[in-house]
Amino acid sequence: MSGLVIENLSVQYPTTQSNSHPTLALDKVNLSLAAQSFCVVLGASGCGKSTLLNSIAGFIPVTQGALSLDGQAITKPSVDRAVVFQNHALFPWLNVADNVSFAGKLAGVDAKTQAKQTEQILQWVGLEHAADKSIWELSGGMQQRVGIARVLASKAKMLLLDEPFAALDAFMRESMQELLLNIWQQSKRQIFLISHDIEEALFLATDLVVMGQGKILHHYQPTFSQRFIQGQSTRAIKSDREFIEWREQLFQQIVDCRI
Repeated sequence: MSGLVIENLSVQYPTTQSNSHPTLALDKVNLSLAAQSFCVVLGASGCGKSTLLNSIAGFIPVTQGALSLDGQAITKPSVDRAVVFQNHALFPWLNVADNVSFAGKLAGVDAKTQAKQTEQILQWVGLEHAADKSIWELSGGMQQRVGIARVLASKAKMLLLDEPFAALDAFMRESMQELLLNIWQQSKRQIFLISHDIEEALFLATDLVVMGQGKILHHYQPTFSQRFIQGQSTRAIKSDREFIEWREQLFQQIVDCRI
């Protein structure tokens, strides 16, 4: 099967104290996601969502079960999966264009191809005017766009984003959500994003996963992202009665799993 497949996945963290039990971060998780899907995982702090992302990235060993992407087993980090962190992890000594082209240099792409690719990706994220700027000259939102541009340049099949907009204000966050949906449509990549923001999850996801206590509690397939792609405005979508009803339902589910 193409796309991401997770089967019976458990992750247990060892304890450093002799009188306490290991922490079960993921408990027999099963999930199948189609190629080019946009999955958002939603849940309260400590529910296991970041552990799930780190397992998909290949950063941590699994205790039980298996993961695969397009039929290839996931056992370690790979160029097929690129990660965008909250702090974007850019190189401060490189300018914007050089940060974006870094992945191509590692892959041995020739300079002419790199330059063309970087120009196109900077246009996607609306930073073509900032190619020569230093990272410290950019706002937080612009820096996060550079981080997204860099993983797009990597040609990874799957982009993994760990609460990438958590530090942004409400206006910039919504702008970045719109940008990410447009990039998803243009690049045809599979995206897996962690969020604690219910509106963000509803707006972005083709597959919305609700987690609690290391388990997947619900798996929904809302259509709000498709409505945006088809031309409906963000404000119209988020003020729609159906969207609000979904938001309240999800809020209650997350509250219930914390009790």
